[in-house]
Amino acid sequence: MTVLLSMAAFALAASISPGPVNLVALSAGARYGLRASLWHVTGATLGFTLLLLAMGLGLQQLLQQWPPLQTLLHGAGVAFLLYMAYGLARDDGRLDSGKAQRAPGLFSGAAMQWLNPKAWLASLAGIGAFAADGEAYLVGQFAALYFVICYLSIACWAYAGAFLRQYLEQPRRMRLFNRGLALLLVASALYLLLC
Repeated sequence: MTVLLSMAAFALAASISPGPVNLVALSAGARYGLRASLWHVTGATLGFTLLLLAMGLGLQQLLQQWPPLQTLLHGAGVAFLLYMAYGLARDDGRLDSGKAQRAPGLFSGAAMQWLNPKAWLASLAGIGAFAADGEAYLVGQFAALYFVICYLSIACWAYAGAFLRQYLEQPRRMRLFNRGLALLLVASALYLLLC
């Protein structure tokens, strides 16, 4: 297996697997449709790619030297997951509610990745496996490949949500859907607390 194929397999496994950003993409696709949720997809992809580049160019060494910073980031990530779960759980489920709601945007997608424990773990593991020496060429190559795979993976989740939209038009169904997603986020947060 070539290095590029190995990098691609890692990126796909990490990007397509369920996680907070993908669950928000699924919810955004269901609530706002595919087109509106692509801003979130783009922001999340850019945010992760910047995190991956930062890790590859030295951030992982800073985290190793300052363990309290790792603890702070871990706690902030768990708190953010719980905040997102709370927002989903209290949603009224009406797709056409009179409130001026907007789909998660570019900035929120990017910020989510920097607060997402899964993104930190994936970037640390990926850089450790493929560019541990911090060689700029390898880091850049990995980031470019990851960008494409990450975008397509998160977009798949948004598309799945948009597909489900037709089945979630009744507020009761959308509430159940959102509460199910909220439970998954709480489970993710609890898992991270116990690790």
